[in-house]
Amino acid sequence: MEEFSIFNIFTLLGGLAFFLYGMNVMSTGLEKLTGGKLEVALKKMTSNKLKSILLGMGVTIAIQSSSAMTVMLVGFVNSGLMTLEQTIGVCFGSNIGTTFTAWILCLGDIKTSGSGGVLSFMLKMLKPESFSPLVALVGVIMIMACKKNKKKDIGRILVGFAVLMTGMTLMSDSVDPLAQSEDFKKLLTAFENPILGVLVGAGFTGIIQSSAGSIGILMAFSKAGALTYGMSLPIIMGCNIGTCVTALLSTFGVSKDAKRVAWTHILVKIIGTIILLPIIMILQSALNLSIFNETVGYVGIATMHTIFNVATTVMFLPFTKQLVALSKLVIRDGKEKDSENDSERTLTGLDERLLKTPSVAVQACRTATIEMSDLTKETIHKAIDIILNYNPESAQTIIENEDIVDRFEDTINNYLLKISKSSITGSDSRIVSKMMHCIGNFERISDHAVNLVESAQEIHDKKISFSDECINEIKIITDAITENIDHAFEAYNNNDLRIAHKVEPLEEVVDNLSIELKNRHIRRLQNDECTVELGYIFQDILTNLERISDHCSNIACIVIQTDEKTDFHTYLNDVKENDETFHDEYKKYAENYFSRLPVGNTK
Repeated sequence: MEEFSIFNIFTLLGGLAFFLYGMNVMSTGLEKLTGGKLEVALKKMTSNKLKSILLGMGVTIAIQSSSAMTVMLVGFVNSGLMTLEQTIGVCFGSNIGTTFTAWILCLGDIKTSGSGGVLSFMLKMLKPESFSPLVALVGVIMIMACKKNKKKDIGRILVGFAVLMTGMTLMSDSVDPLAQSEDFKKLLTAFENPILGVLVGAGFTGIIQSSAGSIGILMAFSKAGALTYGMSLPIIMGCNIGTCVTALLSTFGVSKDAKRVAWTHILVKIIGTIILLPIIMILQSALNLSIFNETVGYVGIATMHTIFNVATTVMFLPFTKQLVALSKLVIRDGKEKDSENDSERTLTGLDERLLKTPSVAVQACRTATIEMSDLTKETIHKAIDIILNYNPESAQTIIENEDIVDRFEDTINNYLLKISKSSITGSDSRIVSKMMHCIGNFERISDHAVNLVESAQEIHDKKISFSDECINEIKIITDAITENIDHAFEAYNNNDLRIAHKVEPLEEVVDNLSIELKNRHIRRLQNDECTVELGYIFQDILTNLERISDHCSNIACIVIQTDEKTDFHTYLNDVKENDETFHDEYKKYAENYFSRLPVGNTK
């Protein structure tokens, strides 16, 4: 048997590096593959604890990282997308979900018989050293040969998995010589002290920031045959405490509730260890259970890892309110640093921590753009109302809202630029592009809202007024514009293609209606039924309303273009020439709005 040497340590460290890198590649690929769908469901949590636990398990298994899961929750709470209470069940589920990795690693401990045959072959193929090269080959081929990003991501997941398993094999092989080392066995006797086991497990996991990595190391050392259940259990508990370090590091500069998310996570682990470890030691001493002195293997370590996390979940589940209260004792209420800026309206969801999981950041940004669209819609509706019913307070609100919309555009654009620099899926890339284009249109619509306010204020200040005929015309075209605004914004917010296809026919009606109203205006000027001064204001109002409708058309076309993967100009040309539905919708809108105009007044 080869003696343990410095080269075995090199191999052990190299294996750990392979393991952690493979885990990172695999989890990144899995996170991209989910496209944020699982994570977005976290924002829709209810008070249903079981649902929260199952979802936390699902997301953690999907992205293979409980640390990333907790950092996500910190970001969600800090940005106001979730409450502290909603995260508790998800944290419990994440703790259970993270044990899935340990069960995957158990494949490395499959025993094969030397008798040959189909069963022996199948068992041997389940061992990582047998199938990892094939998995890596398939992954590399997919990365190099596939054109679709989704298939490339699957290839990266396979390569990451193969690298992870290769790292595990290297770590296991490096410690094989320790099986015969008496010095190593004497060293392990120190871990008969459970307190030391907890501290070592927590310290090592805190340094590498991966409970999967520390559990993998523990499994590798178990191959030496000197680790017992009694020694391993405290180390496993310590590993679970140490994995909270990543979450704690993510709490710098966040709200108090966001800090409490991380502290709730670590309190569950610490209190769970404080309660369960003495109980186990008492049982071991009182009942003299022989299992604690038996040699542990991969399956034993995975089982203890799972039992600990399930036990803490069962233990704390009835006391979630008390857990929240305890976290508030650790992080006490006080004046927030940003309290002086409370009056300044800010966007929900755009937390820098979410950029670590780009698909989640994309969805958070979509929530922010919907918030911006709602404010823009509210602003333009107020501006349309103010044309004929001027109100100084409403005018001031519109101007203030326009400033907020401008600020929102800058904030979202900067966030989207950061996302676009990350590695994101083709689907997320299209969503980012759609948001960038749409927020520009939102901002321009709010500019036109201010222009309408200026026209209304001019009429008010000069104490002039439109004729009844002109007022009727403004009401007709603003009704059409209002309907188109509602269609365009609903299409964007709900990603509703059916509604989006209604915008362009109505936009065509608005264009023709604007031409008709301009012709009628010229007739009034010729007949001295309108002053030149009022004529200029009327023209400005029509121009701004027409531009607003143009931007509504842009928004709808962007929604259609992104989801139906069609070119902007191709769609417009195609739909106006060949689409019967377009012509039917146009006819319906034209009949509705043109029928309200008095007949025979146009020259």
